[in-house]
Amino acid sequence: MALEIEHKFLVTGDGWRQAVERSVRFSQGYLVSDDIRSVRVRLEGDEARLNIKRSGIGTSRAEYEWPIPPAEAAEILATLCGAKVEKTRHFVPHAGHLWEIDEFAGDNAGLVVAEVELAFEGEPFARPDWVGADVSHELRYYNSQLAVRPYRDWTDAERG
Repeated sequence: MALEIEHKFLVTGDGWRQAVERSVRFSQGYLVSDDIRSVRVRLEGDEARLNIKRSGIGTSRAEYEWPIPPAEAAEILATLCGAKVEKTRHFVPHAGHLWEIDEFAGDNAGLVVAEVELAFEGEPFARPDWVGADVSHELRYYNSQLAVRPYRDWTDAERG
């Protein structure tokens, strides 16, 4: 089984920007998103992927992913997916790990989240100074949830 182990954090400030190695524009939509699983299609720059992920809150989830033709992904996004998530993913190396910083656009504009993928549960990692609260266990920050209840609809209390 493929296992994704990642921690998700809010980003504080712009201190990460000078360390960006590369950035990629993402557009993704969900074919299925429920308490058991999510099935999404994603355009990542010039590439596309179909992804199946076990739903749940936490830092470890089963995940399977396959490349698909970008033209087919664009067609699926346009015809089969309801709400979508638009973002730019910035890749930032820090202390031996590659951090992925998602700067959301559209209905989720204003939200910036950093993720770090780990090789195993409990793997130590250094938190950069631009990383804030750990939101790994907060469902509203998951992309599948942002697609149906975007950041623009959150109350001030939910935004913290």
